[in-house]
Amino acid sequence: MTATTSHESILIVEDNPDDAELAVIALRQKGINMPYQIARDGEEALDIALKRKPLPDQKPTEPGLILLDLKLPGKNGIEVLKELRASPHTRYVPVVVLTTSMLEEDMIQSYENGANSFVRKPVDFATFQHYIELICHYWLHTNLRPALSISQRPSL
Repeated sequence: MTATTSHESILIVEDNPDDAELAVIALRQKGINMPYQIARDGEEALDIALKRKPLPDQKPTEPGLILLDLKLPGKNGIEVLKELRASPHTRYVPVVVLTTSMLEEDMIQSYENGANSFVRKPVDFATFQHYIELICHYWLHTNLRPALSISQRPSL
């Protein structure tokens, strides 16, 4: 089992640049100095998380936490979640759906496809900061997860 390591980052999957920037500001203001990457759509999120394409000007890191919006151009958040859970490399990475959706169906689909948590984005920035702090503290410091999925472990 492992907690967050120094080569991990937070992957923020958010197509709205203002919302992505608010997440980064919240991280910094709450003293969460972990590296982060921003994906603007579902394909870019999968490229980063699954290391499908090298990204210029970014150090290769493993996502230790993924903050996933549902309403994305191209592949939506549920489709991204399905692919993340299908891969042995990202199967156990905590994924927190962070969305404005009020639909019960979005929540159900998120959990059915492997989301670890479903959080509605609050309108108030102070509350948003608090949520980001709680999410990061729990998923990056308190929660333990396997270092490798079973399919990645060497056979005995």
